[in-house]
Amino acid sequence: MKNKLLWAIFISLFTVACNNNDVYLKYQTIVPEGWSKDSTFTFDIPITDTTASYNVFVNIRNRGEYPYQNLWLFLSETTPDKRLLNDTIECYLADQKGKWLGSGVGSLYNMPVLYKQNTRFKTSGIYRYQIIQGMRDDMLVGVNDIGMRVEKIGK
Repeated sequence: MKNKLLWAIFISLFTVACNNNDVYLKYQTIVPEGWSKDSTFTFDIPITDTTASYNVFVNIRNRGEYPYQNLWLFLSETTPDKRLLNDTIECYLADQKGKWLGSGVGSLYNMPVLYKQNTRFKTSGIYRYQIIQGMRDDMLVGVNDIGMRVEKIGK
């Protein structure tokens, strides 16, 4: 158990050290009982450079007990000038044979899902993303954390 913990810390530090283009990275923990279909997770992402291109990821940490191959998410984005954009994405967490995708230690798996690639933010300020699970379960079990990461492309 102690070796697994040390290994997880090492991988986390290595990952953080290699991602120096990140302008935002945050996870929010889902209660152990499950992700209620009424629960919304909010991420306020500050953008200052409107000339740069970015990749936007939704990060999902799931446990081995997650009962499905995929995860549907409803996203809403509110721009600094108060425009509202809604989107739906399907995230594949396992392959056809049930093997978990992404990286994992023990029974916890991390799957980064590219949401927007090579995108530009037109206005500087706070971009608010809200994420709701879009599965049919009232209480979705097996999802540990939901997060967002924004990386600047290039320099």
